[in-house]
Amino acid sequence: MAVIRDVMPAFELVQPGSIADAQKILERRGGEAWVLAGGMDSFDWLKDRIKRPSVVVDLSGIAELKGIRTTADGIEIGAMTTLTEIVTHHVVRQQYGLLAQAAELVASPQIRNQGTIGGNVSQDARCWYYRAGWPCYRAGGNLCYADTPVSRNREHAILHARRCVAVNPSDAAPALIALDAKFVIQTPKGERVVDAEDYFIGPDIDITRLHILRPGDLLTAIRIPVAWSTAAGARFYFEKVRDRNVWDFPLLNVASAAVIADGRIERLRIAVNGAAARPLRLKKVEDAVRGQPPIGATGEMAGKLAIQGAVPLQFNGYKIPLMRNLVKRAIGGVQEDTWGS
Repeated sequence: MAVIRDVMPAFELVQPGSIADAQKILERRGGEAWVLAGGMDSFDWLKDRIKRPSVVVDLSGIAELKGIRTTADGIEIGAMTTLTEIVTHHVVRQQYGLLAQAAELVASPQIRNQGTIGGNVSQDARCWYYRAGWPCYRAGGNLCYADTPVSRNREHAILHARRCVAVNPSDAAPALIALDAKFVIQTPKGERVVDAEDYFIGPDIDITRLHILRPGDLLTAIRIPVAWSTAAGARFYFEKVRDRNVWDFPLLNVASAAVIADGRIERLRIAVNGAAARPLRLKKVEDAVRGQPPIGATGEMAGKLAIQGAVPLQFNGYKIPLMRNLVKRAIGGVQEDTWGS
């Protein structure tokens, strides 16, 4: 068990004034560098002395990374834009309310004032064994301490768990996947744009990361197309289940964007988080409900399909009926008891 201290280890602090300057530093320092956005995740690691970077690259002085801009195709959100700005921005609230709703449920008002959208989608796993410095698979060891007969694993994965059972903790991630967002990444080889769902990875690809960023890469912006916000019959749904109504990370959350025409589902994008190491877009559910009415047996069928292959650990079996019911309600848009069996 790691000894937790309040004094951070010494590091070199660099505060670039532009994306280009930040990119040069990250490319030059590689794996030595730690990118600091709002600091809500970073300061925990540094204070507990679990992570010991030699250089911290503070992005707070880069104006290019901040703000929400309207484009011909939708909006572009700088990676250093705070969650509070997203929640209160009139265009986001009016046309991309699904994201505003998800952002408003992140942590507490104080944390949203400092935390950024880029940090929310790029934060590390919150498994307490990993965060406390246990030598688990994710930390380079050879055991998952959350997956043993004596583990405490109430918050951990029920799907796609390979060696590591930690989950992705982001609230914004499923909303961005449902809205078909694109993530803009500056790499040493130039700009790269990826679909939101492809930004996140599981332990089958790399057990040490929850996202595709490598040393030298920098998430600069998130683009959301206008298509969903202007579609006739568009309907959106977001729900987060957590132990406390303020601060807590999701036990599970769900986001969906649907187009309803003539009483039937014409298009649907749906994603859940808190079930696996990456947010899961439920493509089988999307395909199965297309052309069906969003009420009645459709939701039941979608919920059962969503949990196929789920394997509970000792203390998180409740997540299976919870996920089934969240998906059911996201299809029908009905608020009801979350914890039913």
